[in-house]
Amino acid sequence: MKIAILNGSPRKENTTAMVEAFAEGAKAAGHEVEILHVGKMKINGCLGCEYCHTKGEGKCVQKDDMEKVMPAYLDSDMVVFASPIYYFGMTAQIMAAIQRVYCIGKPAKATKAALLLSSGSPNPYDGAIGTFNSYCAYTGIENVGIYTAAGEENKSEAKLAEIREFAGKL
Repeated sequence: MKIAILNGSPRKENTTAMVEAFAEGAKAAGHEVEILHVGKMKINGCLGCEYCHTKGEGKCVQKDDMEKVMPAYLDSDMVVFASPIYYFGMTAQIMAAIQRVYCIGKPAKATKAALLLSSGSPNPYDGAIGTFNSYCAYTGIENVGIYTAAGEENKSEAKLAEIREFAGKL
């Protein structure tokens, strides 16, 4: 299975450890993994201009780093979204990458999705989880798991082992 992981963290922080643990587990199980650090890319939000659906034949009018991300969206069997929680939601960077998929409607091959969230405090996840669940429902992609880590749990080997095991069983 081909897996694209979109890491929405704009800096190296706890989400990166979760992403690396997921990638290790998936690779150990024989899956091909591509990590896209969308948090460090220049990706504009969707303009809602409808160019993609009128003249663009599924291509966005904007020319930015989303052109590096779109091939992974189109070719992956699974998409994993990873984000730290900043004020009750995923980062603006990953939300821009999610919203820009509007031009294609849904990833062409993806049938599965997962969510990895990190935070400094417990239970700020409802907004991000709601967005992810809505994305899965809209696209018809199966939600295969949501993993969260708060505070010290972010760096715990037990949490990272749990994520590795999850990815290894896909």
